[in-house]
Amino acid sequence: MARNNPNRNRRRLEKDNIKSFPVTKETTLLPFLMEKLVSLSRTEIKALLKYKHIAVKKKPVTQFDMPLLPGDIVDVNFGRSFYLFSHPQIKILYEDEWLIVIEKASGLLSVANETTREKTAHYILTEYLRRDNPDAELFVCHRLDQFTSGVLIFSKNEQLKDEMRENWDFYVKERKYICVTEKVPEKPEDDITSYLVEKNNLQVQSTSDAKRGKMAVTHYRVIQSKGRYALVDVEIFTGKKNQIRVHMSDIGAPIAGDMKYGAETSPARRLMLHNYRLSFIHPIKGELMRFSLPTPYSFKQLTSPEL
Repeated sequence: MARNNPNRNRRRLEKDNIKSFPVTKETTLLPFLMEKLVSLSRTEIKALLKYKHIAVKKKPVTQFDMPLLPGDIVDVNFGRSFYLFSHPQIKILYEDEWLIVIEKASGLLSVANETTREKTAHYILTEYLRRDNPDAELFVCHRLDQFTSGVLIFSKNEQLKDEMRENWDFYVKERKYICVTEKVPEKPEDDITSYLVEKNNLQVQSTSDAKRGKMAVTHYRVIQSKGRYALVDVEIFTGKKNQIRVHMSDIGAPIAGDMKYGAETSPARRLMLHNYRLSFIHPIKGELMRFSLPTPYSFKQLTSPEL
């Protein structure tokens, strides 16, 4: 380890070398480290802090006087800096050796298309994984439209991805969205059922012909409204392309910002559709995983009579 800059040899020390120290009494970080790392000087310990080789409760820290409480765990990485993933359009909600669950921002593609390869959730997360394993691969288990925000699942294993996709209805227990419609739906709550077919121009439309389309079922409930806009809770029981967008347009209440399906305005300068809840059975652990996100403030601001 370098005397003053632990990052100096980072190319040689490519792997983590972590030692953990449980906290048994109330103290602050620097005295605690000096007590535990007796072979290092005060200067070397401060260098470890400066270059993020210290983590408290799994989060890298640099503050030397950070308070510590009994039950806290202090990790010291003698191999390299701790890395905390940070990206303005992605928040990691959960990660284990099999899956990554994220919150994707509006505007970010889930995966590459014909014109964009790197500005995608898939590419960004793959680069994150390859920090530890240059051969790491990542596979998307489902997709969100580019301008739809919300919960997205990736698998670190292709077979696991195939398993989830092929048995999606078995694994996924709840998939709910919040949206703002440009018109208040006539019925405060209803089910919308149709067959969806994709035309040559990539536009999806409803049809009553079961032979042409795929069955799609959407349930909606109006939460609140102000003027021409309504905040609508939506649950889908089938996961078809553009399903919610088509169905809300079908009832004369297109999603605000969705010019493709009949909207006339874009008050938030985005498609006002947000996947706020996703619950699924972990395909390896067998546990129910439930992820919930808050309603975007712009959605509430536009539709709340009190704002």
